[in-house]
Amino acid sequence: MKKINNPKLVTKSSSQLTINADKQNAGYKLYIVINAGSGDKNATSVTTELAKLFNDASQPHEFFICCRPDDMSAMTKQAIAQAASKNGAVVAAGGDGTIRYIAQEALAADLPFGVLPLGTFNYFARDNEIPQDVIAAAEVLIKSVRVGYERPVQVGLLNDQVFLVNASLGLYPQLLEDREKFKQEHGRSRIMARWAGLISLLKLDIKMLLRIENDAGKHESGKEVVRASTIFVGNNQLQLDDVGLNNEARSVENGQLAIIALSPMTAFQRVLVAFRGLFRLLSNSPNVTHFSCHKLIVEPLSHHRKHFKVATDGEVSKMKSPFVFRVGPQPLRLIMPPSVGLEK
Repeated sequence: MKKINNPKLVTKSSSQLTINADKQNAGYKLYIVINAGSGDKNATSVTTELAKLFNDASQPHEFFICCRPDDMSAMTKQAIAQAASKNGAVVAAGGDGTIRYIAQEALAADLPFGVLPLGTFNYFARDNEIPQDVIAAAEVLIKSVRVGYERPVQVGLLNDQVFLVNASLGLYPQLLEDREKFKQEHGRSRIMARWAGLISLLKLDIKMLLRIENDAGKHESGKEVVRASTIFVGNNQLQLDDVGLNNEARSVENGQLAIIALSPMTAFQRVLVAFRGLFRLLSNSPNVTHFSCHKLIVEPLSHHRKHFKVATDGEVSKMKSPFVFRVGPQPLRLIMPPSVGLEK
């Protein structure tokens, strides 16, 4: 745990964004990027509540509200630039995908990073003992800034992309795309998300022939070629514990990544694996290989495709192989709740 010194800052106004004025001796300024599309909360009411809380606490802050998907890149760059020039901190308000995107920029700028969870699962916030209620999380964030503690948090890398919770290729990215369509039609909730996932499992299996290299773990270091439908790389202890991979969860705590490989299966077998995960029994599932390592190289053996769908913290994109999963050399400077910080 590292203690940081927080100089007093003066807030500047902006005609573009919702701004609140600085008051005396309130710690460093927070530059808060809000994804208005995250979760099922009304962004306007959340912003109003946060503004009142920060003003009442004399906490310097500035909001960067992303109303459209295209706003995220520009708003994040503005927040990062201002935080870097004024010795402030960047805060991500959104789900795990939003948090991942902003964390990547904060990591590159070596800035303190805070989280206000607004998503469906909020694995990163939950794993780091940040309250799920956004106002309660904001209260904890203010206290954390005042105390001045930050905790180095391990990040994973898929090629050059940061992931905080998980990264994958194969069946899982397709499942996420189906889940997003299902949300648009039926609303956002954990129950709906899991129901959408179950429907996806009944579709045709994805088959890949993979050349895998790993540097340590349950299997001996070296190379092998395996058939798989999905490679899933975990960096979140809570999510791994939730599916019964307790040994791999501990390996993440000790600076490794958890690797899960699913072999090609029938629809019925995939549903059985999903139910084993729901009941925390994934470690004993047939057709599932799991181990831990610091670095994993995956190369799909396909002569017809150059780009493949990948998922990082719930966001799907296309990426060129080979795929290198590894522990990031630089930790994220997470602003921690004081009670957690003092225990570390």
